Amino acid sequence: MTPPVGWGSLSVMRILACALSALIVASCASIAPPPPPPPPPGSGGQAVLRDWRGIVTAIDRDRYARREAAWRLALEQARRQVGSGDLDSVGDLIDPGAVRGDVTPPVGDYRCRTVKLGSQGGEAGLGYVVYGWFACRIEQTPRGLKFSKLTGSQRPSGLLFPETDRQMVMLGSMSLSTEPPANSYGQRPDRDLLAVLERIGPQRWRLVLPWPQYESNLDLIELVPA
Repeated sequence: MTPPVGWGSLSVMRILACALSALIVASCASIAPPPPPPPPPGSGGQAVLRDWRGIVTAIDRDRYARREAAWRLALEQARRQVGSGDLDSVGDLIDPGAVRGDVTPPVGDYRCRTVKLGSQGGEAGLGYVVYGWFACRIEQTPRGLKFSKLTGSQRPSGLLFPETDRQMVMLGSMSLSTEPPANSYGQRPDRDLLAVLERIGPQRWRLVLPWPQYESNLDLIELVPA
């Protein structure tokens, strides 16, 4: 029997349509879906501490690089020039080599004292000054460990960044008189400070501040648990 007029053309069109659909499905199936994006930093409730080298100012980077020179000059001046306080009583605090491992200090309250070595005024200034004890604290914050001096007219504070087993780097600021605790590193160069935290005894640490803004050539802050 003869097929109706147009039947052959209609069949060919249907076959072509089915073939085209199959090709589209196969093409889509061959394209793998993109991988899921990585989780954002800090997911899982853990704080992510930035590398201090990405935060430090050029001036403080230079202070850090020249800290050995600060030790040499400050100790030479302290041993030659008249000073204030009993420098012999501080022992390993002023020994650059008295550094131990396991530097991370426990969280809690501490007794601290400042020892200034050397003089930016040369021979006219004091070679050293040993200050009395004051209250300070190491606390855990969402951004990492933080050191704060709690009493006195000059109160440094800053974040402690892990560096090695024998060293942490502190970037912080200085608050004066009745000002609230400073939290402005990089915003006020005259208040910025850089320090290196080292452990020098079983329950004894020091913050080493090379080339401070005023007076001395090296500041040391001793920390012992309160």
